[in-house]
Amino acid sequence: MSFSTADSAVGDGSTRNTPVKKSKKPKLDALILGQRLRYFRKQAGLTLTQLGQQVGLSTSQLSLFETGKREPRVATLQAIARATGVELNDFFQTSAPTKRSSLEIQLAQVQNSSGYRQLNLPHLKSLQTLSDEALEVIIGLSRELQRQQNHQAVTQEGARLANTEIRLKMREKNNYLPEIEAVAEDLMSQVGHRQGALTHRAVAVLAEKLGFTLVFANDLPSNTRSITDFENGRIYLPPASIPGGHGLRSIALQAMAHRVLEHSRPLDYAEFLQQRLEINYFASACLMPEKRTAEFLQAAKKERNLAIEDLRDAFGVTHETAAHRFTNLATEHLDLAVHFYRTDTAGALLRGYENDNLPFPTDEHDSIEGQLLCKKWPGRSAFHRRNRTTEFYQFTDTPNGTYWSTVQTGDTEKDGAFSISCGVQFDDAKWFRGRDTTVRTKSTCPDPNCCKLPNSELASRWDGKSWASARMHKYVLAPLPTGTFPGVDDAEMFEFLSSHADG
Repeated sequence: MSFSTADSAVGDGSTRNTPVKKSKKPKLDALILGQRLRYFRKQAGLTLTQLGQQVGLSTSQLSLFETGKREPRVATLQAIARATGVELNDFFQTSAPTKRSSLEIQLAQVQNSSGYRQLNLPHLKSLQTLSDEALEVIIGLSRELQRQQNHQAVTQEGARLANTEIRLKMREKNNYLPEIEAVAEDLMSQVGHRQGALTHRAVAVLAEKLGFTLVFANDLPSNTRSITDFENGRIYLPPASIPGGHGLRSIALQAMAHRVLEHSRPLDYAEFLQQRLEINYFASACLMPEKRTAEFLQAAKKERNLAIEDLRDAFGVTHETAAHRFTNLATEHLDLAVHFYRTDTAGALLRGYENDNLPFPTDEHDSIEGQLLCKKWPGRSAFHRRNRTTEFYQFTDTPNGTYWSTVQTGDTEKDGAFSISCGVQFDDAKWFRGRDTTVRTKSTCPDPNCCKLPNSELASRWDGKSWASARMHKYVLAPLPTGTFPGVDDAEMFEFLSSHADG
């Protein structure tokens, strides 16, 4: 991944916003630049060899520039401009110089897409023998294939398959993304965030550095958490129900993350989910910067007093953010393998992560979303307490060994009650507050005799004599309507932007 930590002001011509760091050009710009270099070289009647002799570069170097695989320095571009008799600015136009070059760029984009790579087809390198019509046919067919793949991707099964692949990749990385950590640390340093909770003022200052103004709107379209207007440099956020509401910091940071991490429009649902993971990670890394969070956790471990609630309170974040941030850093900085999951009152898994071999229930595709947890796991047994305000601790014997977990329950008006569980293997419980709990259960799931089957007396009493009307469950990876951004109505979003831009 290649990330930049700034861009200049957007759209309004303002120069008051100082770039944080020089950003790298996205790959599409490199392709267009390469096409323009080739076009003007040929217009000047020069071969690669002849141009190389004039500017002091090898033919292979020039070829890399023209194919967009490498970007030349400004000094090199100036030399090429002199040799070809054009102005330097001619190289930096945002459109391809000819219809043919535009088609070649589109073909390069198609062949670089994940959908094309999954087909294991050869990569077309030599295009000279292909006519414009042939290129148009190939591009058209490829886009139709991509459209059909996108349609499949927004089904529940496609979404879960994509999410499972991402979850397994994150497991390999111990849920730790150093590139995003470095970007977040740099930005937080530049806005002066050094200790305690990240203030809303610091978030607003970061937005200004990136060329944005935060605008709170009462009429955000349904199914949107924020909308970014690049033309006018605005990020529209929902109004705070309470002045300075904590959730707005995260929403604003996630919106800015798309620019900071140089995201382009997702080509498929898998890319959409990957981008969502990255913006959530970035927001958490800003709210809880790596260096200070790691120092806090290391000190707590030294005292054998690790506690998610302390981490939460120290940085002024939600319990879920603190627990998930713990999973980001625990393996890298504490040498602890961990697990994390969120479940609803029915025991359905909403999301989860582990690198300690906790045996999550999975379907035939290794997906965990919507799967029912064992009733003896702490994420479910925590709901049976009378007092849910404090953390709940439990040891659980499983087929993969014994695990210790800390659980916090919560309730939202929209989604109802939920629990957040975070824990480690038995031997690592010694580092945590709550390790002295006497609560211990035994789970043999997926054995149906563990908790899925009723006892014989109840089965005899009610089997064939009862009927239930099941409630429809809404999971995070349920089918989403199609659109440029999955789940978002393009027409509604564009109408919103127009009404505010013209206001």
